[in-house]
Amino acid sequence: MAEEATAPEAEESWEAAEADGEGASAASADGDWDAADTDEADAGGLGSSAASSERILNQDEIDSLLGFSLDDEAAAKGNGIRSLINSAMVSYERLPMLEVVFDRLVRLMTTSLRNFTSDNVEVSLDAIQSMRFGDYLNSIPLPAILAVFKAKELDNFGLLTVDSNLIYSIVDVLLGGRRGNVAMRVEGRPYTTIERVLVTRLVEVILQDAKKAFDPLTPVEFELDRIETNPRFAAIAQPANAAILVKLRIDMEDRGGRCELLLPYATLEPIRKMLLQNFMGEKFGRDNIWEGHLATELWSASAPLRVVLDEFPASLGQVLNLKVGDTLMMNATPKSRARLMCGDIHLTHGQVGRMGNRLAMRVEEPITKAVKLRILETT
Repeated sequence: MAEEATAPEAEESWEAAEADGEGASAASADGDWDAADTDEADAGGLGSSAASSERILNQDEIDSLLGFSLDDEAAAKGNGIRSLINSAMVSYERLPMLEVVFDRLVRLMTTSLRNFTSDNVEVSLDAIQSMRFGDYLNSIPLPAILAVFKAKELDNFGLLTVDSNLIYSIVDVLLGGRRGNVAMRVEGRPYTTIERVLVTRLVEVILQDAKKAFDPLTPVEFELDRIETNPRFAAIAQPANAAILVKLRIDMEDRGGRCELLLPYATLEPIRKMLLQNFMGEKFGRDNIWEGHLATELWSASAPLRVVLDEFPASLGQVLNLKVGDTLMMNATPKSRARLMCGDIHLTHGQVGRMGNRLAMRVEEPITKAVKLRILETT
C-alpha cells in the first residue's frame, strides 16, 4: 500500500516538475527574445547614430568642398566650389611668354641691384600665379610700401609691393650697415621720409628693369605714379578683376625680403597676342612663300575698266519706258574728256578717239597716290 501510495505521488511530482520546466523554458525563451529585441534596438540606435554621424563634415572637409585652403599651392590651383567660381579667370600658363619676360626680369634685377647696393644680391622667382585683385589686397602683410606705377603704352596701371623685411634691409645696406647684423625693425610706427625715399629709388630701379624685360616683346615704359602704405589707397582695379602676381625674393647675404609685382589682365590685354607666343618672334599661321606668291598673283590679276563719256540723272519710270529709237541727249562734246573707272573708283581722265576699228582712250593724267591707296584698301 505504501508503494502504491507513493507511485501516484511520484507521478504528480513528475508532472509538477515537467510543468515547472516548461514554464521556466518558456520564461527563459521569452527572456531571450526580449533580450534579442533589446539588442537589436540598441544596435539599430547605434547604427542610426553612426549613420547620422557620417553625414556630419568636419572643418577640413568643409574647407575642401568650398575650395579654401591655407596652403599657397592649393589655393593657387583651386578646388571645389572656388575652382568653379575662378574658372573664368585666365591662367598665366596660357600666356607662355610671361615666364620668359619675368625670367629676364630676374636676371636684370640681379645685376642692377648689385650695382645699386654694392652688395652681393641674389634675386629669385618664387611663384607666378593668377588671382583676384581684391584677394591680393586682403593678403598683403602690413606694414608694407605699395608703389603704383603706370604703363604708358598699355594705358593702365600696375602695383609693386615691398615688404617690411626688404625695406629695412635696403635701408640698412644703403646707409652703411655692417654685414652679419640683422636689420632692426621698429613696429607700430610709420615709415620715415628717408626710408620712403630709399625705397622709391629701389622701386625705380625695378621698374627700369621691367621696361628692359618687356623690350624684346614690345616697348613699354613704366612710370612711378605714387607711393602708398595703405592698400585701400592703392586700388587700381575692381576687386573681382583678375591679375597676374609675380613673387620675387631678394637676398643680400644674411638680409633680404620679398617684393611682389602685380599686373591686372586689363593692363596686359593690348599685348595679349604677343604673350600667347611660345617663343620670341613666333608668327601664327604665316607663310612667307605663300605671301609672296599671293602678292605676285594679285599684281597679275585682271581688272575690268570702264570709260564713261557722260552721266545724267533720270527717273526710274523714264528708264523703264525706253524704246528702240529713243534718243538720249548728253552734255558731252567732242572735246570733252572721258573718265576712266575701275568699279566705283575714278582712276584718271582721257580723250576718246578711234584706233583702227576700235574705240580708244588716251590717258592724259597719271594715277595719283591717293587713288592707288584706295584701290589697295578695297582689294
